[in-house]
Amino acid sequence: QVQLQESGPGLVKPSQTLSLTCTVSGGSITTNGYYWNWIRQPPGKGLEWMGFMTYSGSTYYSPSLKSRTSISRDTSKNQFTLQLSSVTPEDTAVYYCARTLSWAYDYWGQGTQVTVSS
Repeated sequence: QVQLQESGPGLVKPSQTLSLTCTVSGGSITTNGYYWNWIRQPPGKGLEWMGFMTYSGSTYYSPSLKSRTSISRDTSKNQFTLQLSSVTPEDTAVYYCARTLSWAYDYWGQGTQVTVSS
């Protein structure tokens, strides 16, 4: 059974960089075919896909967030990390990590609330 768990600070100040880590168990982030995503849901709004890292380490980002987003990984810890720079209160959201195979989501983390406030 694959499990994903988000971790990171729940409160970030405006203009700072938000950093979240997704720890994966029950499967390797380097297994062929799987993509590892970050998605967020602002309060009262729908889900917003932010970007993913492939099993080989390539990254793809949402055009609207590309200039502020970076996804990296630590294969020794089976983790991948999201960094979102220059945050504003509009970046307040529940942040999720999730796995896709052939563009279908099959496993999600439980989500973590991040609030941007001074």
